[in-house]
Amino acid sequence: MINKDYMENLNEPQKEAVLHLDGPLLIVAGAGSGKTKVLTSRIANIIKEKKAFPNQILAVTFTNKAAKEMQNRVSNILGSAATGLSWLGTFHSICAKLLRKHASAAQLNSNFTIIDTDDQIRLIKNICKAENVDIKQLSPRFILAILDRWKNKGYYPSEVIINKKDIYEKTILPLYKIYQQKLTDLNSCDFGDLILHTVKILENYSDIREIYSKNFKYILVDEYQDTNFIQSRWLNLLSAKNKNICCVGDDDQSIYSWRGAEIKNFLEFDQVYENTKVIRLEQNYRSSQNILSVASNLIANNQNRVGKTLNTTKEEGDLVQLNCFKNGKDEAIGVSDEIEKKIQKKFSYNNVAILVRAIFQTREFEERFLKIGMPYRILGGTKFYERAEIKDCVAYLRLIYQEKDDLAFERIINNPKRAIGDSTLKNIHEFAKENNLNLERASVKMLEQNLIKPKAKIGLGFFVNSLNKWRNDLKIKKSNHVKLLQIVLDESGYSAMLKNKKDLDNENRLENIKELLSAMKEFDNLESFLEHVSLATSVDQEWDGEKVNMMTMHAAKGLEFDVVFLPGWEEGLFPHQKSIEEKGQKGLEEERRLAYVGITRAKQKAIISFSMNRFYQGDWIDSMASRFIDELPEKNLEKNSFFDNEDNTEEDFEFNQDFDVEEGTRSPGWIRYQKRIK
Repeated sequence: MINKDYMENLNEPQKEAVLHLDGPLLIVAGAGSGKTKVLTSRIANIIKEKKAFPNQILAVTFTNKAAKEMQNRVSNILGSAATGLSWLGTFHSICAKLLRKHASAAQLNSNFTIIDTDDQIRLIKNICKAENVDIKQLSPRFILAILDRWKNKGYYPSEVIINKKDIYEKTILPLYKIYQQKLTDLNSCDFGDLILHTVKILENYSDIREIYSKNFKYILVDEYQDTNFIQSRWLNLLSAKNKNICCVGDDDQSIYSWRGAEIKNFLEFDQVYENTKVIRLEQNYRSSQNILSVASNLIANNQNRVGKTLNTTKEEGDLVQLNCFKNGKDEAIGVSDEIEKKIQKKFSYNNVAILVRAIFQTREFEERFLKIGMPYRILGGTKFYERAEIKDCVAYLRLIYQEKDDLAFERIINNPKRAIGDSTLKNIHEFAKENNLNLERASVKMLEQNLIKPKAKIGLGFFVNSLNKWRNDLKIKKSNHVKLLQIVLDESGYSAMLKNKKDLDNENRLENIKELLSAMKEFDNLESFLEHVSLATSVDQEWDGEKVNMMTMHAAKGLEFDVVFLPGWEEGLFPHQKSIEEKGQKGLEEERRLAYVGITRAKQKAIISFSMNRFYQGDWIDSMASRFIDELPEKNLEKNSFFDNEDNTEEDFEFNQDFDVEEGTRSPGWIRYQKRIK
């Protein structure tokens, strides 16, 4: 039985989207506008009006979580009829289902396995070894990223056209050919193959294409702005017969170009599908009007967008706060003080979020929260001192400081690679146990007695000699702990390992290490720093109760919180310099969309902040307020500046005071800000 209440509580544009069943439909759904409700109600209406049976409806999402939520909502409306919705799922799950039915067309058996990332890396390593490709120069992850890019573009190995400007593609293409053949031999697919093989089957076998294009009378797609070329092509092939394709999304929330998403799929939808009906959902059910006005004013500066104006029936609410701090540390203190003194009285920690542009920014907030005992969680990322590269650095320092630290010894004995395998480490362990020695002393004795295999002997000898040299640097030469880590990273080969290896993740690792070096400067010596780290990493991770949420703005998409802090709005950081350098105007517009996503996560309070100085990669940088701040509407903002100035040691200056004041009566940060906005 169908729950007839599914049309209740829909606004007029939502009703129009639910009732418009014939022909292509693009639903431009603003943030918090109830798009999932529209999609589920639309499915119910299609079945109620007997336009299609449940198994003739294809409903596609991007995540299993979104698919499950949609399935539950449809079940609440349709009851037992929802069990017939056998084609509701993610792109990958539906393509896997199609591919198993027609596996032979892709030279596979129907019981093919789907390999994960670890399996892919292992396979690529074996291929590289056989083909004499140095994985120190071309990492397996980088190779797989290129392969994934080609698959997202719809290319089998024979179809790839080498980009002459890319010096690596010439080397990687032969590996792609071998990799695909190996997958076929193993009767396996990776995730990229699930869609690629399905598209190729639909393109090359008209009879199969006819079956599905005819069967799927209605196609519904969520988050269409995040689709890439191959996904868009798949949808185009399946909708060729009936043309009843409904895509829901928000071009202003397209922030995944780095994952292959192409916003032009959304912007050019009405050009690909003739007679497209466009419906805008502009009623926001999440945020206050002030928050929406700030977000809408900001995103209006983008040129490549369909365009819409969000509004809400909620009250105007609090003005969006814009705070200026002296430096990043003060910013973390200011945010924590705001939470402690004001936010906590009205909202639970679970409904408070700190959204950053780059994950390394969480470090100063983590330091502050640990100091004052404020519980927090990192969503979509690893806590700063738990990241592998940070733990490696700390392990080196721990072992230099204390040679009996066998756990640190084990972690770094072969990091970077020194030809010291598991069997050698096992022998060292046995010798140490028999002679009641720590692992380092046991290694020295075994080297003296020539008990180490020749290849491992060289690497182990270098390692223990380096440890003695670094201890000498610390104790005799009086190198400070920051300089010591720089020496260790250089002389151990750890820095070279990260710099020389073409790996998509290594840039972030290097950035995190630079942030670590910056953090170390706040401590007088190695001992105090190591004590701080041990306390920071031994905090009970199983807190009962509530925690403040920290994550990147990318990870926050689809979430909502009562209170959102948006720190670090400075040129170069946000918008990120790399994004602008690599993509120009397109990169800038995507950064602005990311800002829009960040602001619209807030339901009741949004607090944006920037600092005039930031300790970044070992140096104090004189920051400038983000250009995005100039694009925020004055009438919806409450501006505050928090500075300790020589002339005004206790005073907090308001941004909106008169400009006609001698520079000597303002803090340096205030003066720079006024020059910036003038």
